[in-house]
Formats: sequence, structure tokens, C-alpha cells
Amino acid sequence: MKKYLCEFVGTLVLVLFGCGTAAIGGAEELISNVGVALAFGLAIVAMAYAIGGISGCHVNPAVSLAMLINKKISVKDFCFYVIAQILGAFAGIGLLLVLKHNAGLDTSILGANGYGELSGVNLGLGGALTTEIILTFVFVLTILGVTADKKHEAIAGLVIGLTLTFVHILGIPLTGTSVNPARSLAPAVFVGGEALKQVWVFIVAPFVGAALAAYFYKFALKKEED
Repeated sequence: MKKYLCEFVGTLVLVLFGCGTAAIGGAEELISNVGVALAFGLAIVAMAYAIGGISGCHVNPAVSLAMLINKKISVKDFCFYVIAQILGAFAGIGLLLVLKHNAGLDTSILGANGYGELSGVNLGLGGALTTEIILTFVFVLTILGVTADKKHEAIAGLVIGLTLTFVHILGIPLTGTSVNPARSLAPAVFVGGEALKQVWVFIVAPFVGAALAAYFYKFALKKEED
């Protein structure tokens, strides 16, 4: 249960601070896209060193899928990780709603992802799918690579956090950057409307990107002793 609790808390922190920075600082034009990207990245850095030793700090169903494909976790752990991550994401958005309500801010803006009119550059459906697959592929491949060698253990959290930051820098104007189905599902459900209609893209594409990264790593980069 400790692993699942850690995944719940880690995802809660990621969503609260990442989506919260986008929904409050970004929406009010107090923080740039780079600042929002850093919020997501730094949340991962903090949680990697806080809970990584217990659960691995996936805090992302797509990452858990990649670990399952590479036989780093069991099917049972994958199922319970995903449940914990989704619950953590909803709890994070719930706390964000409370903060925004108490501050008198617009509670319809919660950092949901989107394409078309919900994209900063009016990116279409095909572009959104492609963007999310590529960004997730790069993010997950980095995780698989940096966590494979115990010599990198001390810096793994920093590398993963910085990678999440740089994929957000590119992705925020395009789709708001998902690369994480749990992170996308929670705000979409609370916001509803078009965000909820489009959320399937930000569930399917990260899973596809993660699976591609997992199989690429497994057959092209993985060492025999890994």
C-alpha cells in the first residue's frame, strides 16, 4: 500500500502545482509558459527524491505502462498505480478548485489540455495527436534510460524533471502539454464541455507515445543485463 499511497500523493502534487501554476499564474498572465513548464518539472524533481525510493515516482499512467512493458512492474502494480494516479490527480484538481474559489478566481480554468480553439496556436486534431505522441516518447525514453543504470540514481530525478520541463516548453502553446493521462483527465472532467470531449486525445496519445518508447528502448537500447 505504501507504493500506491506514494503514487497518489506524487500525482496530487504534480497536478496541484503544475496545473495550478498554469490555471492561476498563466491564466492571469503573471507567469510565462516557461514558468509553467518549470512548475511541472520541479514538482517531478521534488517528488522523485521524496517518493522515488518507494514507488519509483511514476505519477503518470503512461510511465507505468512503459515500466510494465519492460517488466519493471507487475500487472497488479500497474493497475493499482493507475488507480492511485487518477485519484491523486482528481484530489489535486479538487484542492486547486478550493484555492481558486477562495481567491475569487475563475474556477472554469484548471489547466485542461486541448486542440483547435483550446490550443494556443489553434493546432488541429492530427497535430495534437502527433505532438503528444512525440513529447511522451521523448519523456518516457529519457526515464527508461536514466533509471536503467544505478550509477545515475542520484541525478535521475533532476534529469527527469528537466526533461518534463523542456517538453512542456514546446508543448504548452500547442496542446497545453499532457504526456500524462491522469493529469489531463482530472481537469477535463471538472471543466466539462469541449475540454471533456477532447480529453481522449490526451489519454490515447500519451499511452501510444509511452508504448513506442518502451519498445524502442527494449529492442534498441536495453543492455542484456538490464
